[in-house]
Amino acid sequence: MRCPWRTTLALCVSAAAAVALTACSGPPPVPNATNVDELYEAAKTEGQVIWYAPKPEAQMRPAIEAFEQKYPGIEVRYTNKKAPDLVTQLNVEQAANRVSFDVSNAGGLTVVPSESLAAPVDWAAYGVPEDQIFDDNFVYIWATPKVWAYNTATVAPEDVPTSWDDLLDPRWGGGKLAVESRGSFMTVWAQAPEYSTEAGLEFTSELAELNPHYTENTTQSHTLIASGQTPVGTDLANLVLQEQDKGAPIAVAPVGPTNANKFYVFAANGAPHPAAGRLLTAFLASEDGQAALVDTYNSIIPTDTDCSQAASNRVIGTLCDAGIEWYSETDISQYQKFSDFYPQVEESLGTDVN
Repeated sequence: MRCPWRTTLALCVSAAAAVALTACSGPPPVPNATNVDELYEAAKTEGQVIWYAPKPEAQMRPAIEAFEQKYPGIEVRYTNKKAPDLVTQLNVEQAANRVSFDVSNAGGLTVVPSESLAAPVDWAAYGVPEDQIFDDNFVYIWATPKVWAYNTATVAPEDVPTSWDDLLDPRWGGGKLAVESRGSFMTVWAQAPEYSTEAGLEFTSELAELNPHYTENTTQSHTLIASGQTPVGTDLANLVLQEQDKGAPIAVAPVGPTNANKFYVFAANGAPHPAAGRLLTAFLASEDGQAALVDTYNSIIPTDTDCSQAASNRVIGTLCDAGIEWYSETDISQYQKFSDFYPQVEESLGTDVN
């Protein structure tokens, strides 16, 4: 028996209304879970967690697999996306009340604009150590120390720079330094007590006179160093270590002090899977999560120079072997200071074209 067209139309209208109601009803409510066990039970009903971060998935895969093994029934869907793009997307989606992911990352200049995007969470209730909770709603997950690296096949041992002043040697002029144009490698000049932003701007003015090979980001400068196209340049410790594992002729130059840039994870306000998002974040901060991340050189390191874990953490070991002291961020005011300092560095370098 065929249904009258009016009946079919009515069913379609009802279905459309249901979809509209779902779309307008907003995100699911945050579960009232007071500990990790209760959080897991709530997360299992959601079945998945969507994580966006500015790292290749291969680097996060050990942690993802460890999470899925510990918490069966919850699938991690990961997307590699640049940090500034994450802020923009989340701003737009929260304004539309249609957030598409649960967990996001913030670091450097994206920390301050991410403050209002992070959901308020009692992370201590889920076992997150107090010293990994930052500005209440962020959780410290890994650090990416900024370093100067060199190609061991093109730079003789006696020519390796050993100080910031060595980088101003005329031998490195004419594009022999690969330099990240955004100036984040200068962060330590706004942190270390023996330095100052004024002295930092004097340094970058002299550096600009050498006509460095400017790159859009640190990954690009790293590629130039590892390939030997430029002998020395700005880099990240974890990228150097990953390249060494492949047999590339690259090493960290003993230029210090430096900044150990902290990266944070936070649960997005309005997330579609709020319980699973909180569970994944708490896991990444846990001993199990950190044990998985350390294998890809993305784990936390002490806020300031501390070599006591040098034997078990290769990032720390590399910095300590090179005699490099480091500083990390301790409060939100430092990130606000960076927001003023970086544009000045770009202007001093002559890279403030955008």
